[in-house]
Amino acid sequence: MFRQILPVLLLTVSNIFMTFAWYGHLKFKAAPILLVILVSWGIAFFEYCFQVPANRIGHEFYSAAQLKTIQEVITLLVFSVFSVAYLKEEFKWNYLVGFVFIIFAVFFIFKKW
Repeated sequence: MFRQILPVLLLTVSNIFMTFAWYGHLKFKAAPILLVILVSWGIAFFEYCFQVPANRIGHEFYSAAQLKTIQEVITLLVFSVFSVAYLKEEFKWNYLVGFVFIIFAVFFIFKKW
């Protein structure tokens, strides 16, 4: 059971790193773009250290499409928290509606037909 949950945990950590790599620099707009790119690459290295094992372990239990779906849902959850807590942006109702539609996609991808 733990081996089935481990990929989700690893993908969550991976997504936290990647969210900071992709969007963390938005609070540092005065920083030179080359520096931002190099720092983002450095952060992304750690993202891959969690993402690759997550997919390798996860593929024992989930299809590639299911792993990608898990990753996308985690990305939306992590990004939602990040944008509100770190970037101080408002979480709008239409974002929630869009996320609900993505949950429908999760249903169809994981449903045993």
